[in-house]
Amino acid sequence: MATPTGNDANLTAKRLNVLVYSGGLTQSSAWQLSRFLTNNFDTGSGTTVDSVRHCLYTLRRLLAAHYAVTPVTGEMLLNEPWTATCALLVIPGGADLGYGRTLNGAGNRRIKQFVQRGGKYLGFCAGGYYGSAKCEFEVGDKTMEVVGDRELAFFPGICRGGAFPGFVYHSEAGARASEIGVSKEELNVGTVPSTFRSYYNGGGVFVDAALYKDKGIEVLANYTEKLNVDPGESGAAAVVYCKVGDGAAVLTGPHPEFAAANLDPKAGGPGFADVVDALAKDDKERTDFLKACLLKLGLQVAQDTTTVPSLSSLHISGQDPEKSLDILSLLAPDLTNEKENEYLKDENDTFRIERPGTWNLSDLEEALPDGESKPAEGIVDYQAIVKRLVFHDDLPSSKLTPYFNHHAFHSNLKQYQSESREGASQFGSNLMYGEVVTSTNTILEKNTKLLRRLPTGFTATATVQVAGRGRGSNVWISPAGSLIFSTVVRHPMEKMQSAPVVFLQYIAAMAVVRGIKTYAKGYEKIPVKMKWPNDIYALDPTDPEQKRYTKICGILINSHYMSNEYISVVGIGVNATNASPTTALTALAERYASPGAAAAAPVTLEKLLASILTTFEDLYIRFLRAGFDRGFEAMYYQDWLHMHQIVTLEEEGGARARIQGITRDYGLLLAEELSWGDRPTGRVWQLQSDSNSFDFFKGLVKRKV
Repeated sequence: MATPTGNDANLTAKRLNVLVYSGGLTQSSAWQLSRFLTNNFDTGSGTTVDSVRHCLYTLRRLLAAHYAVTPVTGEMLLNEPWTATCALLVIPGGADLGYGRTLNGAGNRRIKQFVQRGGKYLGFCAGGYYGSAKCEFEVGDKTMEVVGDRELAFFPGICRGGAFPGFVYHSEAGARASEIGVSKEELNVGTVPSTFRSYYNGGGVFVDAALYKDKGIEVLANYTEKLNVDPGESGAAAVVYCKVGDGAAVLTGPHPEFAAANLDPKAGGPGFADVVDALAKDDKERTDFLKACLLKLGLQVAQDTTTVPSLSSLHISGQDPEKSLDILSLLAPDLTNEKENEYLKDENDTFRIERPGTWNLSDLEEALPDGESKPAEGIVDYQAIVKRLVFHDDLPSSKLTPYFNHHAFHSNLKQYQSESREGASQFGSNLMYGEVVTSTNTILEKNTKLLRRLPTGFTATATVQVAGRGRGSNVWISPAGSLIFSTVVRHPMEKMQSAPVVFLQYIAAMAVVRGIKTYAKGYEKIPVKMKWPNDIYALDPTDPEQKRYTKICGILINSHYMSNEYISVVGIGVNATNASPTTALTALAERYASPGAAAAAPVTLEKLLASILTTFEDLYIRFLRAGFDRGFEAMYYQDWLHMHQIVTLEEEGGARARIQGITRDYGLLLAEELSWGDRPTGRVWQLQSDSNSFDFFKGLVKRKV
């Protein structure tokens, strides 16, 4: 086994996640979250679909260059090790009693501790009530009244509402474009307006907020109009900043995250269209104010607001000209004809088929099919858009795909394949590329008609991804320069005993590490390591003396059982040339590769993809032949972060244990119990990767839910 790496490294996490609370979902949380965002699924936990969507849309536009803005469930906040890597926790609008039902007690203690230790909290509307010491909502109205203390208490006083009359749950009846006066002296970061109109629907006022200055409270903005409730004697605070230990919170009564582009003028009464018009006129000022609030919290904000891209055509090509046509032949039984066009109508997406000779260059330069207009600025239902599936009998030209060079990719793939020890020839030989796609994993894994016809090694890649599943949350999230791809692996059932499919996640992680190290001469020195079960970390090039590791790659595998085989979609994202949100392979090569290696062989997405795919296929062929034998085990441990790391097993009553590796039968994590003086007791736990999470920054193994 390899020498220890876990104990002599400073495994300090960077805060790169912005988590938007989406509700207290239980059990199959990821699936339920998708259903919630797609179908207005009511979780009974306080959040509203629109509020979650608006948060994701706006925050991703402002923060996606530096952070991963993702929804998070109540159970994740309660049970997952999220605090070390979270930069900002966002509680959106809705009804704060629902938040309390999920988070009161353990959840709120965790959130409060997170903020006190340097984390940041942003509460919109109901999230603002929830972050105050006391909520007073519609006092005197027996059908609406909510009064009570709140556990977080970032604002030490009362949040009282509704600030304006007419609020009705799940309605625009009480919505208005409320004028907000900005406290420029408190927001001395960025460009801020003096006033702007903000969407308002049921939010509160922070009573006498100016009187709490000695407790770290700053008023960032005030309502300028007469309120329906008593705001106290020191102004009508609409937005407040709260210093909390080493961290901070910003709480709002209105909704500065709501963009007019995402509001339907016909959704409310006769005057709602005027509300939307007023908000549209002040959209820049609203955005500038929200940017200033995020900067006040210490986050990195994009200078230019990210625009939401249109989907592009999906180009299918083969290493040999006939290969893409082979794919077309495989799909033929599932194709339908309508109005002289061919379609593949699948479970998640509908694809329009473009055969060689039936398209021209000017048509393909349009992002969307004929008859479709490009998405307007705002939340877009990408799932409803028909995707163009363009088949090529030759490699696409650089004019068609300016951000991905098919000739360079296939040339590098052939070179790496010629050096393959296992005779690699399949992975990447069939390629689907789109400049802007929903998600490479979603396109393959959620469309079973397409998936069941694709051969092993078929790979989808993209320059830009939008969020993969469900409506509303689909906005631009991947920074330019990331290598994003998904590969199909058809694993035969007869190999399940000798080569269990669970090891695919380990093989994929090994492929990334070894693909980087064999990218070119001199790259073998780059310190990249595997975190159990399937993330990739690298020694931070900005501070190598501290031996601090940072994440550069994530892997997601989805599997289906079909016709006596497991069909897996292996999704991989690598920070290749993008400096944010962590670091990239280019910086690692400049710092750690042999002198001159980075200049002689600069990182390109096409070559890196070819290297990883060939390595992946080599490892997979060997695995099918010999399983996870001792030779494979030794290769795995060469680049593993955890050997002999001491951890706490939360599910086992906080027992201390030393990581000893993984089992060779089913890839279970082996943890040896320790007693006083870290002496082994003889007891060993075997932990499953799909039911345990490993926060190796804290040495903590937790049970997933």
